[in-house]
Amino acid sequence: PTKIFFGLEARPVDDTLFACPLCPKQKATTWRRIQGHFEGHVNTAFHKIICRCSMPCRDAAHYHCPLCWTTIIRKEQMRFHIKFCRRKTTPPEVAPPDDHDPPQPTSTSCDSTTGPEELVRPKAFPTQTLKRAKCPHCGLLLYKKNLAAHVQRKHTQKKEKPALKSVCIDRANGIFAVRKAFSHGFSTPVHVQRKTGEQQQTTCELRECRELLMLAQRSGLTPTECEHIRSLQFSCDSAAEEPLQADVLDEMVSLNLFGAAAANDCKDRQKAAQEAGVPLSVPVNFGGSPRQICVSVHEPKTLYYSVLGRVIVTYKTLRNTWHCPCAKPHKSCPHKNIARWHLFQTRKHLFTPPSQTEENSEAPPSPDRSSSEDLEKSVRYVYEKKKIPADLQGDANAVKAPTENPEKLLPVETVCPLCSDEPPLTDAFLVTDAAMVVGMAGLDVSTYNKRCSCCGGVYRYQEWRDGLHNFNDRVLLTLELCFYLRINLQVTTSETSLTVNFPPADTILRAYLHFEALSSTEYAYACVNCGPSPPVVVLERHRKAVCNLEVSELRTPSEDYDGQQNISDFWDAINLDMISRGFFPKSSTNPFVVKPSYENWAPWIGKQTRKSDSLINSTSTYLNRVQPDRTGGGGGALNLSCTWTIRKLCRTCNVDTTGSRLDLIKRLQEKMEIRQTHDKVLQSLWGASGGWSVVLCPHGVVYALKLNLRNESPRDFADLLLSWKHFPNICLYDFAHDLVTHTNLRTVDDPVFQPDEGKLAEPTPENLQEAARGKLRVSLPWLAEKSNLPDENAHPVTGSNQRYVLYDKFHEADPDDPEEVLRSVNLVPEIPGSVNGPAAEQLFSDMRKNDDFLNIMAPSTHVFLMRNIIQHRNTESNRKLVARQLKRGRHGVFQLKRLKVK
Repeated sequence: PTKIFFGLEARPVDDTLFACPLCPKQKATTWRRIQGHFEGHVNTAFHKIICRCSMPCRDAAHYHCPLCWTTIIRKEQMRFHIKFCRRKTTPPEVAPPDDHDPPQPTSTSCDSTTGPEELVRPKAFPTQTLKRAKCPHCGLLLYKKNLAAHVQRKHTQKKEKPALKSVCIDRANGIFAVRKAFSHGFSTPVHVQRKTGEQQQTTCELRECRELLMLAQRSGLTPTECEHIRSLQFSCDSAAEEPLQADVLDEMVSLNLFGAAAANDCKDRQKAAQEAGVPLSVPVNFGGSPRQICVSVHEPKTLYYSVLGRVIVTYKTLRNTWHCPCAKPHKSCPHKNIARWHLFQTRKHLFTPPSQTEENSEAPPSPDRSSSEDLEKSVRYVYEKKKIPADLQGDANAVKAPTENPEKLLPVETVCPLCSDEPPLTDAFLVTDAAMVVGMAGLDVSTYNKRCSCCGGVYRYQEWRDGLHNFNDRVLLTLELCFYLRINLQVTTSETSLTVNFPPADTILRAYLHFEALSSTEYAYACVNCGPSPPVVVLERHRKAVCNLEVSELRTPSEDYDGQQNISDFWDAINLDMISRGFFPKSSTNPFVVKPSYENWAPWIGKQTRKSDSLINSTSTYLNRVQPDRTGGGGGALNLSCTWTIRKLCRTCNVDTTGSRLDLIKRLQEKMEIRQTHDKVLQSLWGASGGWSVVLCPHGVVYALKLNLRNESPRDFADLLLSWKHFPNICLYDFAHDLVTHTNLRTVDDPVFQPDEGKLAEPTPENLQEAARGKLRVSLPWLAEKSNLPDENAHPVTGSNQRYVLYDKFHEADPDDPEEVLRSVNLVPEIPGSVNGPAAEQLFSDMRKNDDFLNIMAPSTHVFLMRNIIQHRNTESNRKLVARQLKRGRHGVFQLKRLKVK
């Protein structure tokens, strides 16, 4: 028989205070825990008898039948066994408790003729009868303590996911204004369209939201909706349009709030909005802070900042500033003028001079200035008592960082020196535990080499795992410093000088290039959003970045050169050139030096983007046929230039631009007799080298990079694009006509740019007239969603084989050709808002900061460092794109995992 002791067992203080007699492994140090454990035993009891046991009667926890010798593992079997055993056995009298040894394992068979010698007394352990209650919703009888949890789980309606606040501002077209994010502060609204009927349209004006949808489609996932579109199902408010009066506008002109020309523009836009049947200006109020006032203003043109034909103008009352996506805060624009017109009519008190406002209203209560006064005292004390000596920079030992950084930095003052009685200061309190100490420390070490006795090979220390990078056995850089230099090359930190004997700057630079050449950097040159083959690219040239190169040193390529260049061999040679500088002190004795030549000069294209390692280099074959006259003061280069380039050069040199191409060249040759004009023309033609030809996607990620040995021409971009695995559908380029003509002549059998020679429509008089007015629209639906029926030789992202060369406002068309108006991106409704036209200008604006030190480098160093800088810039751009996509939706996670698997 089994006999169970009730009560609590005393334990040593250094062990545990309480232990369960049924569960040897269960020990607790608090009464609350042991009480909860015993409640579990009571809840599993049968007819107020605790039957569960964890003693070594059996290998696992089990149940003892109070009517027989049986031990059972499962609770359901125990419940059935008690019912069966009760029919055959009458419970004997309860015997008084007696001490005995723990029970031994017994058989699981049930013997109905014999009963246990001793049973547990039911009243030995105090039990509490739990009250029961009936659920008012379903009538279920359950314990009263579980009633609240039951009602919450079974009968409480699930709360809907939080929705962004929204308001309808144009019912006819289904335009809504929705908060941009779930933020507690101010959030600029965005426009969302959900139009039903025959012409259904659902879209969000945010570029990242549209990219999220395309990302999900490319991943093979079910199309999703962004948080702004999902919030429209909870929208029930509509904003009322306020008809703007012309007399109010005249009053604003009289008050010099803006000029008469701006007022006429506002009236014209009001008339255009009335003809289109859309509201001109609608206030957007989500019940937030009155310090920011938002107005939705109509914009007739579909641009990158007005994808749905409307613009949000924000007025900040405290700073009296106006913000519009089409202009800078301090510049005026038509949308700001219309918003001023609207607020002047509805909230005229906002335009009241401050003097009148103070006279007609009570002064607001003054804020608490105690914190500001305390900070002012601290500033004055630091300025007077904590000045740094002027001669400290000359003491090299004084500016060295400590070898051991202290864990805590505490103020040295113990009393307040500003008070007359000098009271003691309070105990120090924590400001932050994430402060960083940044510094560099030098270390003198000895370096050794080993030599092979057989072949004579020399081996030196080169272990990056130790955190050191050995350049030439005399200069070693820590990896921390190498990464520091890499980051500074991105932000262009200026050089500072200390009175410490550092190695020469040129040695440090060559050591850093040595480090980058040994780094296993994957120059993918691809965008995480566009993939390895972007459908839309921007072609541009960075003219200011040139290397120190004499064109006369370039040898004419041999006649048997086939115009192919192996990209892997060339860049491997460049890496060897960088690494060998740590072994050969002089370049004259270095066999790995790479000198520029037409036969050995390759661009860089990502591995997944290019067709193969063999790239096209047609510049050398072209030079074999046409040799420019270098002795004519640049006339040969003029002959190689297109008419549009020569005409632009004539305008720069104040030369008459009328006449034929030959007339323009003759005038320039006559003008070049003047020294200043001669230098200007030569610099415009080729400078030191031809600059960089860059191909990048709309997100600003560079895909192809080429340093031109001669003046840039459409031929260079044709070589790059024809080396791609998939030719892009749309190219944005300055000289679109020249690129189309040159590329199609090289692919006569199957012209690349078609239809209509890369124009958006056939150049008929009707199309030209409509395009000039800005009313022609050419829809390219495969830009937003891949075509269900892909064309032959189609692009893998769009499913279309149509290819165009277009202009945007940053790539103006040729005014001499009226048909070029059919190349405007404004004719395509799918492009504005999805294509970042100034992507190249933003890239070159950042790169101009590096031009000063890049242009004085040798050609091989120039191309190596430029490719490296662009790679790290691409990595940072992709990181931001990934963070933005993951923030917008969960589909970005699946796409990124898929890319990593590939």
